[in-house]
Amino acid sequence: MAKIGLFYGTDTGNTERTAKKIKELVEAKIGAGKVDLLEIYKKKKEDMAKYDLLILGMPTWYDGELQGDWEEYIGEMNQIDFTGKKVAFFGLGDQYGYASYFCDALGVFAEMVEKQGGKIAGFTSAAGYEHDFSKAQRGDQFVGLCLDVDNQDDLTEQRSKQWVDQIVAEFGL
Repeated sequence: MAKIGLFYGTDTGNTERTAKKIKELVEAKIGAGKVDLLEIYKKKKEDMAKYDLLILGMPTWYDGELQGDWEEYIGEMNQIDFTGKKVAFFGLGDQYGYASYFCDALGVFAEMVEKQGGKIAGFTSAAGYEHDFSKAQRGDQFVGLCLDVDNQDDLTEQRSKQWVDQIVAEFGL
C-alpha cells in the first residue's frame, strides 16, 4: 500500500494539532506507519512529488492570507506534476471574524493542483457554516475539510472523522 504524504503549515500550532489528529484517524483505518507527517517548512518539490496520495493542511490568515511557509512553497508547488495524484485538503479559518475569506487557502492550492493535473478528493458540504464567501467553496461544497476551531470546535472531531472516512474511500484504501 502506498504511503500518504500529509503536509501542513502552522504558526499557532492549531494546524499541527489537527494534522496529527488526522494522521491518527487515517492510520486507525489503514494501519500504523502509513502516513508520513511533514511540516511544509523548508520542503522542496521532490518531498511532495514522491507521493501519489496527499493530504495538505493549511490555515488561512486574516483577509485571505496564506500561512507563511505555504506562501514560500508556492514556487516549489508550481513545479510539481500532479497528474495521477489524489490530493485532499483540510484548512482552518475563522468564519465569523473573516467571513469573506473563510479557508481561502484551500481554494488557492486546490486550483493549483487541478491546473497541474491532480484530482481533488474530500469535498465537503458547506452547510452548517456561517460565512459570506470562500475561495474554497464551489457551489454548496468546499474543496476539502474546513474547520473553525475558534467558533465551532465542538464540531471539529465529528467533521474530521467523517472526512477521514471519505478520503480513505476516495483514495481507494
